[in-house]
This record gives sequence, structure tokens and C-alpha cells, in this order.
Amino acid sequence: MRDIKGIILDIDGVIVGEKIGFNSPHPHIEVINKLKELREMGIAITLCTAKPHFAIKDIINTAHLDNLHLTDGGSVVINPIDNVIVGKHIINKDLVKIILNTFLDNGVYCEVYTVNGYIIQSNQVSDITPQHTHILQQEPIIVESLLDETLKHEITKIMPVALNEGDKVNVENLFKQAGTNLTLSWGVHPVALPLQFGIITAPNISKKQASVAIAETLNIPFENILGVGDSTSDWQFIELCKYAGIMANASDDLKELAKQKGEGNYLIGGHVDENGIIGILENFIKGESNENN
Repeated sequence: MRDIKGIILDIDGVIVGEKIGFNSPHPHIEVINKLKELREMGIAITLCTAKPHFAIKDIINTAHLDNLHLTDGGSVVINPIDNVIVGKHIINKDLVKIILNTFLDNGVYCEVYTVNGYIIQSNQVSDITPQHTHILQQEPIIVESLLDETLKHEITKIMPVALNEGDKVNVENLFKQAGTNLTLSWGVHPVALPLQFGIITAPNISKKQASVAIAETLNIPFENILGVGDSTSDWQFIELCKYAGIMANASDDLKELAKQKGEGNYLIGGHVDENGIIGILENFIKGESNENN
């Protein structure tokens, strides 16, 4: 039987899908109950997400996940239940200014995040705003000047939103033109497609770096950790883990990467909209035989 002591779990596309009222904006109750059951067994369950902690607080509280979580794409490592922040990586204010000037001057919808909230500029309010409010389950702070307001705060993440895959290339080019050493990665949400959410963090900050910090703090080696995801960016942390659970709705690239784990150490499971995470968790925790697809 596999000796799994920790699980690092992506959220969107893994436990949250696109069926509003079924598994969006919150996971299905059967998924919540499974997470709660495993946590009560003593297994640490770390939610790993580009979202801020306030967007996942209901999941954490309902499933009693009283351990560390990786939020804001790795910028914040936090236990919201005990209100303990283990890691917080702030973006330099001069770099915030450069990035915002670049995006705003080119009409890119942009959100800026602190640990406990997010801010947008009033002239950018659009159809994107209520879509993301649904996802985050918190209203943004709306200000006249995003740049002036954010320079008053500690910024953990900047989120440019691309309209589609084509527009994503435009945003990436603008990011390169800005010439900073900040880190840019991408995420999507099933209910907001084709929108692409950029995740800009401090230099060298990512899900990988934050996962290492969590494993060290919890004193759980990656040999005893299962990583579960659905997008190629999730390989940042899944690569570190001995075991990999991959959703049926995952990208083909991630499915191929998972095969590097070797027979018996990875499973391509069910679809998020069929609560496929339950089968993945039961397979690995109970030590049942893998059937890789």
C-alpha cells in the first residue's frame, strides 16, 4: 500500500468545474466529504491555486483543511483557519508601476491583488468583472486609478486577462516588452473560457517553489505526496511528487508528462464534472491497482 501522507491539489478543473450549482463555484458535496475524510485520517491536503485564499475559504472551512495552502500562484502560503501566513512574496513597487503602465496603456484588463483583496480600475469594468467575481466569490475594490491605489499596498499578484488564446500571445509580448524579471504563468477556469488568466508574481515565485516550502514546513517528503492537476502549469508541483493524479479533462501535454512517473505511480482518472477526483484519491490512498489510460 502506498504511504501517502500529503496531497497537493489544484482546484479549477480538478475539484471545481463548469456546472454551476453542481461543482461551481464550490466543489460537489461528495468531493468535500472525501477531502474531509482524508484530512481526518491525518493526511495533509494542500490546495494549490492561482486564486487568493479568500476565494477558497469556503472549501477549506467546510472540508476542515486545517493545514497550509498555496495561493496566488505561489506568492502566499497560508493556513486561513488559524490565520497563519508562512510565506508572502511582495512585488517591488517600481515593477508594479512598469507592468501596470504597459498593460493599461494597451487596454489589457488587469487586476491587482493583496493578501486579502483585489483591485480593478473603474474604466475597465466589463463583462469579465462579474465572471471573475463568481469565480473568486468576492467583489473587487473599484478605484479611479489602479496605479495610484496599488502603490499604497503590498502587491502579491498582478493578473492580466487575455480574451482568448490569440490575445494571450499579445499579453505575453507586452509582458516581455516591459522588461522586468517578474514571473508570468497562465491559468483558465471552466466557466470563463475562452478567457486566459495571467499570473504575474515576484521573481522565481511559482507553485513549484511554494510546494517545496510547504513540504519542508509539514516535514513530509515528496516520496509521500500525491499531486493532482489538469493543466500543464500544474506540472510545476506534480513533477516534485512521487505520485500523479491527472484529470480526464486535463491537457494532453500533462497526460504525457505524467507517464514519466512510471507504471503504478500515475493515474489518468475521471472528468471534473463527474467528480473524477474521488476515484483518483481512492485509488492512491487505498493502494488499489492503477489502470493508466
